[in-house]
Amino acid sequence: MGIDVRHSRSCPRSRDKKRRCNCTPTYRARVWNDREGRREIRTFPTKAAAEGWVLDARQAVKAGSFTRPTSSTLRAAGDDLVAGMKTGSIRNRSGDPYKPSAVRSYERALRLRAYPTLGDRRLVEVRRRDIQDLIETMLGAGASASTIKNALDPLRVIYRRALNRDEVTIDPTHGLEVPADRGRRERFAENAETAKLLAALPEGDRALWATAFYTGLRRGELRELRCSDYDRSAYVLRVRRALDDDGTVIATKTHAGTRDVPVIPTLRPILAAHLLQTGRSDDDLIFGRTATAPFIPSTVRRRARDAWKAAKLMPITLHEARHSTATAMRAAGIDFKLISAILGHSSITITQDRYTHVSEAHLAEAAKQLEAHVNAS
Repeated sequence: MGIDVRHSRSCPRSRDKKRRCNCTPTYRARVWNDREGRREIRTFPTKAAAEGWVLDARQAVKAGSFTRPTSSTLRAAGDDLVAGMKTGSIRNRSGDPYKPSAVRSYERALRLRAYPTLGDRRLVEVRRRDIQDLIETMLGAGASASTIKNALDPLRVIYRRALNRDEVTIDPTHGLEVPADRGRRERFAENAETAKLLAALPEGDRALWATAFYTGLRRGELRELRCSDYDRSAYVLRVRRALDDDGTVIATKTHAGTRDVPVIPTLRPILAAHLLQTGRSDDDLIFGRTATAPFIPSTVRRRARDAWKAAKLMPITLHEARHSTATAMRAAGIDFKLISAILGHSSITITQDRYTHVSEAHLAEAAKQLEAHVNAS
């Protein structure tokens, strides 16, 4: 089929075909292009991939639709990706526009991680070893597994697009050795600690944090929550949108993020007192600095940290308060599927693996069940 096995220069097989190979060979495929009077050559990591390309290339040459790999650099492809994400012309695998936070994350990862070493390389010139070197350099500099994952995500999208557009034949982001991401948010507050944390806060911030602890709303959802979203006849918060960090009002993080969240009796009087004190109503922001200006997360975090430091309590973040909600609901015996729906997760797996933790209530219940089993035996 016009396919040659290519061994590395240091491999004994490259000098003597009778000797044993000690490298990972590649496969060079050749197809004659009658229309242009030239030979088309590509290199593949497997024989099957080379054979597949030969068959496809022959048909493409015959049909006049053959295309050659792009001469575009990684930097140009990355800039094109980010621009398309911003306009919405390039979408995620679900077919949805990328969230502004994802666009910023990709742009930052490319600028800080990929461009300095790989930016000027042509897409077809980047090899798996080049990206593996980038990973190992980041590890040596103390980067976490999640930071490395964030650096690789835009590269994977770039090469997925390039493959789909026949601009490259090999995806160098496949088969990489990456560190395991075992970083979980273990900080959460149980009921007694939550009460202490809320009691220590300035009165003006208590309703915000109580809502975070007892509903599990995301920070962006809390920032954009309006009085009209609080249905006091049904005692639910109707979550329909969020506020991005750049000040843009966006849709909820996932389709499941559009949801109704119950307001438990413990939270109702706290919210009622807050609304009465602020005089907010209709489309006013419930927790804004003013009725129209959203709260600034860093300012809220600083005030809370100062209050908890004075009370000798361990600080917690708004996102960790969300973890506390999930853990409390699970300790209360609420089904994972319902917890996932209340939190607005797209998958129940996320709820199970990342957002619920083993609390003392869990352990106590497990002890009761084990004791009952032992006695029954």
